[in-house]
Parts: sequence; structure tokens; C-alpha cells
Amino acid sequence: MNKTDIAQLRLINQQIVHSQFTHPSEVVSWMGAMQAQDYQMAKWAIGNRLPGATLETIEEAIERGDILRTHVLRPTWHFVSAGDFRWLTQLSATQIEARVRSRHQQLGLTREVTRKSNQVIETALAGGKQLTRKELVKVLVRAGFEDSNNRGSHLILRAELDGLICSGATTGRDYTYTLLDGRVPETPALNREASLEKLARIYFAGHGPATLEDFTWWSGLSITEARDTLESIATDFLSEEVDSKSFWFSEPVSGAGDEQRTVSLLPAYDELLLGYKDRSASITPEAQIKAISNNGIFRPIIVVNGEVVGIWRHKTNKNSTTIKTTYFNKPGADVLELVETAARRFAEFLGRGLEISHQWE
Repeated sequence: MNKTDIAQLRLINQQIVHSQFTHPSEVVSWMGAMQAQDYQMAKWAIGNRLPGATLETIEEAIERGDILRTHVLRPTWHFVSAGDFRWLTQLSATQIEARVRSRHQQLGLTREVTRKSNQVIETALAGGKQLTRKELVKVLVRAGFEDSNNRGSHLILRAELDGLICSGATTGRDYTYTLLDGRVPETPALNREASLEKLARIYFAGHGPATLEDFTWWSGLSITEARDTLESIATDFLSEEVDSKSFWFSEPVSGAGDEQRTVSLLPAYDELLLGYKDRSASITPEAQIKAISNNGIFRPIIVVNGEVVGIWRHKTNKNSTTIKTTYFNKPGADVLELVETAARRFAEFLGRGLEISHQWE
């Protein structure tokens, strides 16, 4: 195995090529958690892994509560499936609390304060009501809570960590909050050890080949806890040494050995790059400077056979979406043709016509 093999196996295991799923929640559950910092484009991250999916397909799954958006892992915004929501948020709550503790102390968010804010939030969302973040902050302000220094958002985060609220349906381009009970079905409780093992199995099946360091980065766990967890499941996975590093993975269910060239237009913050600490299998140091800014802003990427070869951006109006591509090196005609096919797939996902232009450095 070499880095090219790693990149191509990740395309298969991440369902970017040869997807085996037919429902948005299946994709999200397979991936465990999919970063959703960019809410709108994160829907394409799911849709791109689901043949024939449209934006409406994804939004209907969000509307039904099959997919939810919440803070887990590192922590940042992620999509998770309803079936994984309770155990995954419970597992993540401890590490998220540790990371925000000092900030909450600075803001004076004692447990007495947050118990009162939780009561206000629970009353405001009673009866299945759904409110946007802005609306919920207004409710808190009217109840006497200050919103200086983003305090209202931290009160809402505390309600998330306490298992009181979760994401609701989308209102226009805004997401909402609603009460957890009544929206997310009860699932069997898992102790921490079982949750850690489940998380690791999901990660190495859906993101592999990957290293211990990759899993530690993605999960937000301590290196000790991540190592112990990997050791507990290691016999169920394959391992290969590449550049003195151990890469763990499951045998792909389909597509192995398929030499057909693949091209994808992936959104910013896609798991193909973001899911690993070491991204060198898919992107060169020179390309990474162009695809990821110094302050950690991930740009939408053009991927050919698992390698990032350029970036793209789009602008959408009522009838069409305009895509502009920028390649790090001049591409061949075959690549341009395949990029245009991938671009049409994105336009179809949005339900728009396509206009596309190419440039290279």
C-alpha cells in the first residue's frame, strides 16, 4: 500500500465513489459525524455520497429529524443521524464541557444560572415549537439574561450539552432548535467504553485507511483514550505500514481495484480532508496552502482519483448555478470533461441549470 492507494480507498470507504446507500441518514450514520460548519454546503457533502439525491432529499431528512445538527467531537457543528444522536452527544459532552469550562466561568454561567436558562428554553419550546437561534436568544433576553459577549449562544450550548434541545427543521436558510424528547427516539444507553468502541469502529470503517493520530484528531479524544480504544478493536480491522505509520481500515465492500478515473467536486470542510490530521495522501503541501487558509478556512475542492487538484466556487440564482474552477496545474481535456460531469451533478442537486468556466495557475 502507498499514499495513492490510501487516497483511493478513502474515496470508496467514504462513499464518494461506489456508494452503497439510498437514504441520507444511512450516509451520515456510516460516517459517524460529518462536519456541518457550513450548513448549506454540508448538505452537498451528504448528497454527493448519495446517488440521485437532491437538496430537497436532504432537507426533507432534516425536516423529519432523520439527521440532526449539533456540537460533537472536537467540538464543532456536525450532522449526525437520529439513531446515533443520544450516545454520541453524551460521549462528547464531557470533552466539550472541559473545553468551554473556562469561557463559561468568564461569562458567569454557573449551574444555577444555566438551570434557570434551561427552564426558560424548555418553556419556550414546549409543545413541539421550533425557534431559530436568534429567536431563542431574544426569549432569553426578555427573561432577563444578558447577551453580551455571545452569552446567549453559550446558554443554548449548555442546553444542548444537558440533553434538553436539539436541532429542528430549517426555516428558510436558518436552522432551528426544538426539545430533544419528542424529536429524537430513545435508544439503548451505552456506557463510555461501549461508546468509544462504537465510535472507533465507525471511524475506521468509514474513514479508513487512517492512523491513530487521525482518529485522535477527528474524535477530540485524548491520545491515551484513543490508543486504548483502537487496541480494543484492532483485531477486527486490517493494518498496513506506510512511511512508518500504521493505517487501519476495513476491506471496502465494492470498488476495490477499479481503475476508472473519478472526479468529484467536494464542499468546503468535507470529511475527505477534514477527517484526518495528516492529509498528505490526498493533497500536497503546495496545494494545501491554496485549499486551506492560514486561519483554517477550508475551500471547496476538485478531487481527481483521490488527489486535490484545484478549488471551485459557485454562485446560484433562481435558474442556474455558475461554477468557476481554478486548477493548480493545467488539466487535460479528459479531466475537464469529467469535472463538467461532476459540476452538472451538483447543479442537478440544487435543481438548477449550469454555467461553468475553467482557469489554471
